[in-house]
Amino acid sequence: MTGVDRFEFETTLVQSTSESHGVWHFIGVPPHVAEVLDGVALMRRLESGRRSGFGAVKLLVRVGATEWPSSAFPIGGMGWSIPVSAKVRKAEKLVAGDSLTVTLTV
Repeated sequence: MTGVDRFEFETTLVQSTSESHGVWHFIGVPPHVAEVLDGVALMRRLESGRRSGFGAVKLLVRVGATEWPSSAFPIGGMGWSIPVSAKVRKAEKLVAGDSLTVTLTV
């Protein structure tokens, strides 16, 4: 994946639990990155004439030595979140509440 923008920031791994969706782990993005994701989502919607699945923006994520393709999802006016799979959490020994350095390539 060749991205046009690369961002590095500190964030916290968050765990969310719901009866309907089970347990999810995700990271949020800071406002300056959220603005870029908003712009990318809008441009892609204008180019294609439709919104991508759930309004997601594809990107490349790196935490520690682990890099993976993923998507950021808009959270109704509250910014963007990126899911972190069990495979990544295990590889990097991450648990909810951990502070981590994330590199995103959009």
